[in-house]
Formats: sequence, C-alpha cells, structure tokens
Amino acid sequence: MNGQSLPVTHRLQLSRSNRTLFIFGVTKYIAGPYECEIRNPVSASRSDPVTLNLLPKLPRPYITINNLHPRENMDVLAFTCEPKSENYTYRWWLNGQSLPISPSVKRPIENRILILPRVTRNETGPYQCEIRDRYGGIRSNPVTVNVLCDFILFAPDGPDLPRIYPSFTYYRSGENLYLSCFVDSNPPAQYSWTINGKFQLSGQKLSIRQITTKHSGLYACSVRNSATGKESSRSITVNVSGKWIPACLAIGF
Repeated sequence: MNGQSLPVTHRLQLSRSNRTLFIFGVTKYIAGPYECEIRNPVSASRSDPVTLNLLPKLPRPYITINNLHPRENMDVLAFTCEPKSENYTYRWWLNGQSLPISPSVKRPIENRILILPRVTRNETGPYQCEIRDRYGGIRSNPVTVNVLCDFILFAPDGPDLPRIYPSFTYYRSGENLYLSCFVDSNPPAQYSWTINGKFQLSGQKLSIRQITTKHSGLYACSVRNSATGKESSRSITVNVSGKWIPACLAIGF
C-alpha cells in the first residue's frame, strides 16, 4: 500500500499462503493503492496498483411535514424527505410496508415529496422515508400523523366493498407480511381474516413474520355491520417465492 509493505495487524490479516489479504473494520486510513508482489530466490514481480476508495457514509434522513394535525377529508398532507440530493433514490414506508411510487414520478429525486390529498384516518400510521444509493440505503425515524375527525351522527350504513393494503402480492421467503383492511361503514364494521378459507383472526390488520412458500394462498378480509346486518369481503392472492440469496464476490491478491 502506497509503496510500503503492509504490517499484519488486527485489521489486516493474510491467508496462510499470503495470496489473500483480509481487511477488517474498514476506515479511511486504509484507502489507497494496493499492490501484491510475487518472488522467488532469483527474481520478483509486482502487480499493477489497485486503488481502494471509501464512499462517504449515508446520512440518516429525516421527515418534514406541513401539518401534524390535519383534518380528515379536508387537508392536504405533504411529507418531505431530507436531505435533498440528485445522488439518492427516495422511497416511502407506512407501517413497515413500502408505498408504491406514483406513475407521474419521472426521476428518482421527485419521489422525495409524498402528497396525501384529502387525508383520511385510514392513512394514519408511522411514516418513514429511505434514501438509497447504488450501494445501500438507510431509513428515517418514524413520524406518526394524528388525523382530526369530526364525528357526526349518521344513520347506519354500509359496509361497502373493503380495501386491502398494500395491493402488491409477491413476497420472498423470510420477509414479513403486513396486510390492512379498510371499509366505509357506520357504525364501524367488524373485521375478520381467512387464508384459503380458514379463519385466522379478527381485526383490521393481519401480520405474519418471516413468511415461507407455505404461506402462499388466497387471503380474504370479511367485514360486517352489526346495525345493518350487511356483510362484504375482498380477497387477494399472495405468492411467496423462495428466499433470495445474494451473490458474493471474493477477490484474492
């Protein structure tokens, strides 16, 4: 490195054959050109230098918001992910699930601002933004919005056809599955979930940690209004593929 022979330390280790150099706990002090040398009793030959450059650590992003207490069906909510950089790709998360990118977004940096027109109580939850570069990503701390609701007495009504969120249905083994069910109903509807026709639980949300291929199937959310006696349901097909294993590249000197 830099024309100097490398000493063996707790950060720099060599394999038994000396052909491979291991670097542990990479810091800015180990950046620079590296060369390897082979020798025999009568001659020696040194490789061309390979320069190791360290990338700056991604900063933890943070969210700014135009209104922490919006009024339901009245206010527009705007989240902004900071800092701004043309070098980052921005993604948004709600309740631990990635939000789909709007088709109107033409450049990655345009997804830095998330707009919720006429926010409703169904959009309440912990929001996070994530910045990514070509080597990885980091998420912000969560921000939870409190939607102010005006309660007005209405005659019993509903339920309408429920909505299941998120709408994407493809997962990999080992991921966590979170589904939420929403419906317009007065009084509030009673919720229940089935998987392949078998009852799972009651409530608006269904979560399964570290799903496997055996969790593929038909997921249905059923809702019932106790005042009107009406029922409704919606289902989605969840497909779970085998676990993705990243390829590793080992470089020996």
